[in-house]
Formats: sequence, structure tokens, C-alpha cells
Amino acid sequence: MTAFDDLMGFARETAALEQVSGRLGWDQETMMAEGSGEQRAEEMAAMEGVLHARRIDPRVGDWLAAIDADTLDHAGRAQLRHIRRDYERASKVPARLAAEIARVTSRAQRIWAGARAADDVSAFTPILSEVLALRREEAQALANGGDLYDALLNDYEPGATQAEIAALFDAMRPRLVALRAAILERPEPKGVTGTFDEAGQIALSRVVAQAFGYDLNRGRIDKAVHPFSSGSGNDVRITTRTNPADPFNCLYSTIHEVGHAAYEQGIDQAYLLTPLGKGVSMGVHESQSRIYENQLGRSHAFTGWLYDQMTQTFGDFGIADAEAFYAAVNRVQKGYIRTESDEVQYNLHIMLRFDLERAMIAGDLLAGDLEAAWNDRFAADFGYGVDKASNGVLQDVHWSVGLFGYFPTYSLGNVYAGCLYQALRRAVPGLDGQLAKGDTHRATGWLRTQLQQHGGLRTPRETITFACGAEPSAGPLLGYLEAKFGAIYGL
Repeated sequence: MTAFDDLMGFARETAALEQVSGRLGWDQETMMAEGSGEQRAEEMAAMEGVLHARRIDPRVGDWLAAIDADTLDHAGRAQLRHIRRDYERASKVPARLAAEIARVTSRAQRIWAGARAADDVSAFTPILSEVLALRREEAQALANGGDLYDALLNDYEPGATQAEIAALFDAMRPRLVALRAAILERPEPKGVTGTFDEAGQIALSRVVAQAFGYDLNRGRIDKAVHPFSSGSGNDVRITTRTNPADPFNCLYSTIHEVGHAAYEQGIDQAYLLTPLGKGVSMGVHESQSRIYENQLGRSHAFTGWLYDQMTQTFGDFGIADAEAFYAAVNRVQKGYIRTESDEVQYNLHIMLRFDLERAMIAGDLLAGDLEAAWNDRFAADFGYGVDKASNGVLQDVHWSVGLFGYFPTYSLGNVYAGCLYQALRRAVPGLDGQLAKGDTHRATGWLRTQLQQHGGLRTPRETITFACGAEPSAGPLLGYLEAKFGAIYGL
């Protein structure tokens, strides 16, 4: 056995334990009884303690020092890159702090869910203050005197900086605002009407998930307050939610999470339970969910097939034909909820959160002042006020579980998806004809070959560049949005 073999064996055991820990989180949000919450918090803290101890095990440092990277192939060197990065990161964070973050965020998620249901920000503010303090402490340990927000951002999008993202957002905002303003001056397309039973929505969501290649033999679909994907390799689970008045919420949440799940299920099995056996970054991950949901799932071609499926499942739902259905699916309208937002306005929701969380991490915005800051910024950006907390500051789960630095990766994912879609259309002739039959296998197969199967083999930026044949930029996304919505709204 070589040092590399020993290191990889240890890494696989750690990855397996990480999957077990992730399953505890999945269970908490889908199946766990309400009264089990305090015990679950202790269980998750204990698991984090075990994992943290493995991440800083001195043997990892010894193995890394003993390995000659020049003797390894490309994949082996990439494995080392990830392991060294994780080892150096974990070594900077005290075990006490890692366990406390796990304990407090487990409690905070439950408190957030209750506060959201009651529209009671005051019930959430104290625990958010705790989470924020812990994540700031962690950022200080990681930053070594550098930028605190960049230290947290690096967990989700290695190599990115807030300065680069701020510049990207500043360049995108004027064209997005102008497009939104032009659209909102036009007549609004008709939406669906009626009541859509939960059983029908869930049944159709399974049909749609499988149409996009989700392998239910290695996954499952459940309900959650906030849809998410969990796991990797051969156990990748997704959740969705239902609304009796809005079937699109369920269907497009499902397609979105299938994009995440397909990435994990599509990674080369040789990388299973290794650092390369999972998505390389949240931005790249989001590129998969967004291209599945939007460029493919909301396309003119695919919505024609989906209209027939909806009609078979629900009968008459107030939309006369496939053309009107396409307009309804892509309707741009005023609203509060990020996850329900249209493609034109979605990134504006992210820009709001990006600026607020940067201020919190910098110490310029306290948890107790967050609601007022959110409401002021929302009114300035969208032109109308927030009506209730669950439509405002309490709508997202992310800050309750400590995911500061995560939000900007959603917009990076949109930018990456724009680049991928441009390359996909060049590479797959007859794409629209296939999508019109509900057949996504050529499109998803291209994504699997060009991106998904490689997992963490390359850095995030290199992953997109390899798949597209060009460096990522916002141009393809903005051009796609202006062309698509210009046609729908006659601009």
C-alpha cells in the first residue's frame, strides 16, 4: 500500500460518514417528528465532531507530505488538490466551533420554520444572531486576516471573490432592470386557474423527473418546506412542495432539483465516495439545475409536451392551447418569493441577498436590523413593499443553517447555464424537435458527457470552460433572456 492508497481509503471512509450526516439533515426536513429536534441537534453535533476529527487527523498531513504528485495521473492530482484544501481549511477551525455550528444551525432550522409559518421575525432573530456570530468566528479563523466574506464564499465557489461577483452583478443589473421595466409595461399573460390536487402534482412531478433522467432506483422524491437535493453517487434524494393553486411551483421545483440530482448521479462511478465524486462547486451545481429548469424545462418546445401532460392529469385548467401555456409558464409578474421568481427577475433577488449578507458578515448589519434593511432594499429594487415576513426576510432557509456566501452562487449558476445552453444548441442539432416530444436525453446526455461525469476533476471555472469551449461570461445569459422574453412580450 502506498501513501496515496492509504489517503484515499481514509478519504472514502470520511465521505461515507459525510453521507450519513447528510441523511440526518434530509430526515430532519422531511420525516422527523417535531419533538425529536433537540436530540437531532445533539446527534448532528456529535457527527460533526467525528468528521472534524477525521478532517484534521495528523495522518492526512503525513500522507500528503509523503506523496509525490508527479507520480499521479490527472485524477489523482485533483484528488490531492481537494484533500489538501479541505485539510488546511479544517485545521484552521477549532473542533469546538465546528460542533457548535452544527448544533446551533440544527436548532435554528427548526426555529426558522416555525417563525416563517407564524410570520414572526422576533422568534427567529435571537438564534440568527447566534448563527451569525459563529459563522463570523469561523470566517475569522479561515481568513487569516483577509476578507471574511471571501473566506466563506470559498466554501461554495472556490476561487471566487466578492469583488469579482460584485463587478459581475453591477454589469448585469442595468440590462435586467431595463428588460423587466419593458416587460411590465406589456399586458400580462393569463395564468392557470382552478385547484390542482396534491396527488396529481406529485404523480406528474415523478413523470417529469424521469423525463429528465432522474434515476428513482437510486433516489426518491419527498415533500419539504424548502425544496432541496441531498446526497451523491447512488443515493441522491430530492424534495419538492405543492400549492393547490400553483402546480408550476411543484413541477419546476422538481425539475430544478432533478438538475442537481442528475449531476450527482451522473458522476463517474470510479469517483464514488471520493473528493471528485461530488459537484465541484455550488455555482456549477446551480448551472445544472437552472439549465434543466429554465433553458430546457421552460422552453417553447418542452412546454408544448408538458401542456399535454397537464391536460391529461388535471383536465381544463384555464389555458386554451400550448402557446398560451408557454406564455403562462414564463409569465413575468410582481412577486416576493425568490424560488417562484421568473428568469428575468431572479438574479435581482440574489443581488439583494448578496449585499445584505456581506453587510452582516462585515459587522455593518445586525440580525435585529435585518428585516428593516431587507424591506427597504426590496422596495427600492422592486418598487413595492413586502407584505409579510414569510414573503420577505423569512422566506429562505439559508441563513438559518449558516449558509453565508451561498446566495451569489445561484446567479453564477445562471451565468454558467447561459454559456452551457449556447454551447448545447451548437452541439445538439434538432434539439427543439426532441424536447417537443418530452425527450431530453440528447440534451442531458451532452451535459453528462461535457460536465457532469467529471465531478470535481477541474476547478469550477475550468469545468465550465472545458464544457463550453470558452471562458464563462454573462453575455450568453443576457442575450438569451432578451431574445426569449422579447419574443414572448413583443418587445
